[in-house]
Amino acid sequence: MQAVSPPRRTLNAIPSPRSAGQEQSSYTAPRAPRLVDSPVFVLSSVRSGSTLLRVLLNSHSRIRAPHEMHLRTLHVQLTRSFTAAAMQELRLDKEELEHVLWDRILHLELTRSGKDVIVDKTPPNTLIWPRLERCWPNARYVLLLRHPAAIIASLADRRENPDLDAIHEEVLGYAEKLEEARRNLDSVHVITYEELTAEPEKTTRGVCEYLGVEWESSMLDYGSRDHGTFRPQLGDWSSTIKSGRIQPARPADPTAELPPQLAELAKTWGYPT
Repeated sequence: MQAVSPPRRTLNAIPSPRSAGQEQSSYTAPRAPRLVDSPVFVLSSVRSGSTLLRVLLNSHSRIRAPHEMHLRTLHVQLTRSFTAAAMQELRLDKEELEHVLWDRILHLELTRSGKDVIVDKTPPNTLIWPRLERCWPNARYVLLLRHPAAIIASLADRRENPDLDAIHEEVLGYAEKLEEARRNLDSVHVITYEELTAEPEKTTRGVCEYLGVEWESSMLDYGSRDHGTFRPQLGDWSSTIKSGRIQPARPADPTAELPPQLAELAKTWGYPT
């Protein structure tokens, strides 16, 4: 009887690393289950009082509002040619792996705190709000507005040899994203820094109602609580926030001239220009 040789495998039966990578790049993973279903994000420009809002919320017995977490700067690397294929078999891709990491960090922080509502107030989150919405469809958002002229003045004061054109561009970038979020997100509570400092009880009561928690008067005495170290890159570290007291907002200069786009947004938000 003549022996039958096994069929030969051809090179075409195994995709090359290049074609495999191309196939994986088009794959979009479904959303994995989340440990934190409805986190809260404070969306704001820089220099808009988000650290003050954070410490007021963190003084609540049920709310954990840590320092800026900068989730958007945490990335996952798929370092081998076959890694993407392995993750696809697990119904994961690079973006969803990052989302799982972000979710785990929030859950870990919430668990350690013993509280049940977590708030992330990192201002650059404003620039990626559509991705936050993809990651957490049930997330809630507090939009914290401030007069653009006051933001510009605050940034100029904190920088050596400030470039006003660059500052205008930076503030406009935040303002445009804030307006996008205000118009497009389903679950949004809008407050202003001016309201927060002038009427802190009324403003924090509104935020608590939106978050579904009872207001606590101890929130206004944030200086009596431990909120971690105030230092650069993790939020405001000025003497004002370190004072432990809510202080009046610096008003916008009524004579300051804003670029047309910023002036239009300020008008939309109800600020005089």
